[in-house]
Amino acid sequence: MRDWIKRLKKVHMLSIITIFLVIILCLIAVLINKQKVAKQASENSYNMAFYELVDYVQNVETYLAKSLISSTPEHGAETLTNVWREANLAQAYLAQLPIGSQEMENTEKFLNQVSDYSYSLSRKNIYNESLTDEDLKNLKDLHSYSVELENTLKQLSDDINSGRIKWNELIDKGKVAFAQQVSTEALDGFSSLEENFHEYSGLIYDGAFSEHLVGAQKKGLTGEDIEEEAAKQKVIQFIGNDNINEIQNLGYSENAVIPEYNFSIKTKNDDNISISVSKKGGHVVYMNSNRDVNSEIISQEEANLKGKEFLSSHGFIDMKETYYLKQDGIVTINYAYTQNDVVIYSDLIKVKVALDNGEVLGIETTGYLNNHTKREISSPKISKEKAKETLNKDLNIISEGLAIIPTKFQTEIFCYEFKGRVEEKEFLVYINAENGREEDILIINNTPNGTLAM
Repeated sequence: MRDWIKRLKKVHMLSIITIFLVIILCLIAVLINKQKVAKQASENSYNMAFYELVDYVQNVETYLAKSLISSTPEHGAETLTNVWREANLAQAYLAQLPIGSQEMENTEKFLNQVSDYSYSLSRKNIYNESLTDEDLKNLKDLHSYSVELENTLKQLSDDINSGRIKWNELIDKGKVAFAQQVSTEALDGFSSLEENFHEYSGLIYDGAFSEHLVGAQKKGLTGEDIEEEAAKQKVIQFIGNDNINEIQNLGYSENAVIPEYNFSIKTKNDDNISISVSKKGGHVVYMNSNRDVNSEIISQEEANLKGKEFLSSHGFIDMKETYYLKQDGIVTINYAYTQNDVVIYSDLIKVKVALDNGEVLGIETTGYLNNHTKREISSPKISKEKAKETLNKDLNIISEGLAIIPTKFQTEIFCYEFKGRVEEKEFLVYINAENGREEDILIINNTPNGTLAM
């Protein structure tokens, strides 16, 4: 009986162990299957994005070809708008692919450039201007590159269909996997693209990606390069030696928009201040104090004046307050440079003013340092009354003046600035002072915490 019971227990334990192992194996099988399904779904998603990319690049090439033979501004505007749209969609699908190679980075740059350039030319057509010989030459160059890109992507498509390229491996191995998986024909195609792209990337025109604009010297960043110790002295001069208890160097940011030395300050009042000074010229790029503000005593007008006085004391003259935003007892005010009563919105400085005592707690000068220079501003070519003819008849004008506004192409436009109201909404309308075109419209959002333009 005892032997039989022992045997029964052993059989029972073996059964439990067997069932347990079967359950584990089933779970492992389920997990492996789910992983395979997820991996396949991911692969399918990448494939779909790639084929959409191919289709949109083909459309870009087609519309660019049409733009070369378009004979009317109306049809040209429609065709170039289609180039802009298709290139934007191609960029969206390219961004979904796990490719970080230099070749695809150049593809992304090309799509971005052809998108914005076609948009700038479409605006010329909209205003009934024909394209110049230089415009057409540039479009021809862009079309030639798009044909090469289309052919190379088709070869890449063959690599995908043959199973040579596996997207998930590209995620894990990156450039190495890309180089190993892509066929010789596709790699040769990318090499040719790379070689020709350098020629294309030198394309100079008055638009979004002119190399002289993208790589331009920062106009407001004047003076010679300085060392860290000289930058530290600039900080002490800016904050005031009597206000500093301790100063610490946080290092040099070489890859910042403006290369800068960074410092941390502990004040005599035990406040913390972060401040950065440009290597070139020793200009204060950024300063911010962490002081708490628990009350609002001074008015917005007084804060505007405090900010302007602070800027003037540090060499920033002829600045005009524009928009502001209040938060936690602090108001951040945007000041724009003015020249001969023309407001230049490119040269912008942001100043933080405490509303308890008017102390300036922060400043950010990047826009000013990037763009500030004395402009050659000629008289408007059209009269103010002529510019008003472009305005919507329902706009009740509140104020009017002249302004220089920046564009997304890193250029500037000389405009009449009309502030007006339609029903309960306020608007800023910018009419080109050279040709009377409507360049931009902003909605003014007045809230208890500030005035912003959108």
